[in-house]
Amino acid sequence: MDDIAGVVHRPDGKPEGVVALTHGAGGSREAPLLQAICEEWARRGWVAVRYNLPYRRRRPKGPPPRSASAADLAGIVEAVAAVRTLADGPIIAGGHSYGGRLTSMAAAGHGVEGGGLSLDVLTLFSYPLHPPGKPERARTEHLPNITVPTVFTHGTADPFGSIDELRPAAALIPAPTTIVEVTGARHDLASKKIDVPKTAVDAALHLLG
Repeated sequence: MDDIAGVVHRPDGKPEGVVALTHGAGGSREAPLLQAICEEWARRGWVAVRYNLPYRRRRPKGPPPRSASAADLAGIVEAVAAVRTLADGPIIAGGHSYGGRLTSMAAAGHGVEGGGLSLDVLTLFSYPLHPPGKPERARTEHLPNITVPTVFTHGTADPFGSIDELRPAAALIPAPTTIVEVTGARHDLASKKIDVPKTAVDAALHLLG
């Protein structure tokens, strides 16, 4: 999908629905975690797309500039609309770290014209609750405006927020939430003990009902 710099993972047979996932700050659609998650969704019968945020489309490396968030929010809305055309059925969106945070903001209607994204499930990987070592700078103000069932997949050693900090943050969302704990994992969610893509997809499908 050239218009959103997206890579499509297609299932065998008729799709159950569509998934749109994006990357963290400093990352891209080529992140191994995104590839593995999209492959898992395709195995489960869903069309899954991993796409680059606008700041990443403009330059191949480096973190997003502070001025990028408005354009990136608009890019998420554009990407979800584009992915929605690929198949009927439910739509799930989210991403890793910065990409997940901005997708959650779009779902809450923050900086989005015409209200928030219309999703069936929001799936967030390593949600950055606060900068490392700065818990007073919580990134939770928009969470009460999210009305979409939400999965948080989070490492127990993530410096951007502990599981104990994540629980009350997730409780701010007035919709069903699930926390998938990845024991020992840091922000990259690397784990030798837990199949992170499988577990996260299981949780999202459970919330979908």
